[in-house]
Amino acid sequence: MSIIESYKLLRPRILLFHFLIGGMALVLGAGLAYRQLFRSGDYGERERLQNQRRVLVPGPRGNIYDREGRLLVGNRSRFAVTLYLDELRGEFRTEYIEIVRRYRASEIEGEIARADRPSPGQLEQIARAQVVQRYLDQVNRLLGRNDQVDVRGLDRHFRQQLLLPYLLLDDLKPEEYAKLIERLPVASPLQVYTSSTRYYPYHAAAAHALGYVGSSDEVSEEDVPGTDLKTYSFKGTVGRDGLELKYDSVLQGETGGTIYRVDPAGFRVNPPLQRHMPVQGHSLNTSLDIDLQLAAEKAIGQYDGLKGSAVALDVRTGEVLALASLPEYDLNAFSPHLSAEAAQQINDSGAWTNRAIGGVYPPGSTFKLITTIAGLRSGRLSAANSTADCKGTLRIGGRTFVCDKSAHGYEIHGVIGLRDAIALSCDVFFYTYGLQIGPELMAAEARRFHLDQRTGVDLPNETRRMLIPDTAWKQKARDEAWFAGDSANMAIGQGFIGVTPLGMACFVASLARGETVTVPSMLHVPNRPPQHTAPIGLTPVQLATIFDGMEGCTTEGTAKILNTDFLRIEGLHIAGKTGTAQVGPQGAQTNIAWFVCFAPVDDPQIALAVAIEGDEPGETLGGGRYAAPVAAAILKVWFAKQHRPAAAAAGQ
Repeated sequence: MSIIESYKLLRPRILLFHFLIGGMALVLGAGLAYRQLFRSGDYGERERLQNQRRVLVPGPRGNIYDREGRLLVGNRSRFAVTLYLDELRGEFRTEYIEIVRRYRASEIEGEIARADRPSPGQLEQIARAQVVQRYLDQVNRLLGRNDQVDVRGLDRHFRQQLLLPYLLLDDLKPEEYAKLIERLPVASPLQVYTSSTRYYPYHAAAAHALGYVGSSDEVSEEDVPGTDLKTYSFKGTVGRDGLELKYDSVLQGETGGTIYRVDPAGFRVNPPLQRHMPVQGHSLNTSLDIDLQLAAEKAIGQYDGLKGSAVALDVRTGEVLALASLPEYDLNAFSPHLSAEAAQQINDSGAWTNRAIGGVYPPGSTFKLITTIAGLRSGRLSAANSTADCKGTLRIGGRTFVCDKSAHGYEIHGVIGLRDAIALSCDVFFYTYGLQIGPELMAAEARRFHLDQRTGVDLPNETRRMLIPDTAWKQKARDEAWFAGDSANMAIGQGFIGVTPLGMACFVASLARGETVTVPSMLHVPNRPPQHTAPIGLTPVQLATIFDGMEGCTTEGTAKILNTDFLRIEGLHIAGKTGTAQVGPQGAQTNIAWFVCFAPVDDPQIALAVAIEGDEPGETLGGGRYAAPVAAAILKVWFAKQHRPAAAAAGQ
């Protein structure tokens, strides 16, 4: 066969291959075109997710002020030394090569066996630690310190948070900060990082009301772009107690964010692609008056070692003017974080409890006001005609009940009417009429004033343990019948009753308005309208008799200490009621000294409740002797502020 004939036979095969190759090229081209024209967005999105990272920075928390605009909680600068690891790639690599070289030299010289050489990953970890320690040594020399790198922490940070600066030293003193700012090179990977941490200028004042914050890994991402990117975040803060917790969502700052491009090793490539600056959170204007708060805490603190609380309310609006609980703690101890030693000290002193809203005590003779209202509304008591013959004791159901005032050396009251029974706190009078009024009416009256439930104050952790007992409760809770002695005890605020200082302050504020409910608020609203709730249901004469008896308590009665030269507030007429209650098992009882009041009598504006806990069994804490002076200290400051010159008030 000739060459020409052979070529003619081969040509169809060659053409077939041409067609096959052409078809394959067409498919490849179509695939490329499809990916470039129709799938380019998908691949671009994959590339973006692979090559971009987001860093979140929480915004500073908002400030908290008292009702006159004085700063109670703010932010102070917190200085730290940080190291940007992504700027040390070359140094890490050089150090790694040098470490490997030294190990190989040691193996050749027989100093170590090859099997003892660390793994490449361990060698990289050693290299990073040595490089970082050299930078830390620069800072140590400047500050006269001898800090060492936390190798495990460094390795964890490198693997998990490479885009964030590595923290070398935290919470520097101002003088250390100034020295480093002056002497560290501007272009150094070492930088002095400034953040904010909570600052409490009044230290322990209003600690339980203001609350504290703790660090949190949860940072809000709202309105920060890049939610689909791998994200690194600086730690934020979250409210843990008090107003910091209750209004955490208001105080939280707006998170800022920066989006970076990163190389295949995960190191940052500057400049950033996007940046959104953090914004400080909203501020709170509390109802607290720091002058009254400080006066309350100082007055309670004079009883060294005793626990206690005091609450002051605006009668008309229910705004909380002071809410003190002792022992307290310095809120600055929580910033930037609470040490184990400080936490143990708080725990040992019992300072964690906010006694104003969490302390539950028998109200003692302050409850006689409830007994009086129940008697007057039911007709069992008459403002003008009801009397009792107090001989110092009263026999009830085979048991002798003592009039506490007579038992402690005071004159036997003799025949006494309602007004003087309130002023002098005659137990026999209230034993007598408590039996006639009965537990159901007394309990119903106390519940009308909401003494059996939370006040609704805008603070966390208000207790639910308040108790207003009646016959059904005792039968259910103790499987016992209600006895006459229970009614006598209840009439003077003893027995099973349990109330809080804030609850009693709300009761007195309501009584001062002639109403039944006061809802307290921790926020100050200028020109807030007065509260108005259901009226008590007493005639003007009946209400005036109660007020007259309460004023008599502070002038010639059980709180007449307020009429002494040391405590008298000239020009201020106070309506008050003392109380002394026993808590604990028989033979190991301690006293609770109570005093509740409002002022001025003819135009009620401020209401107070004070409760001081005894710390030794058998000691006699009297409400007039211990609690009333605390109220006087608060009222003295309040009254002075009401009558200060207008120019001084405006300039404060």
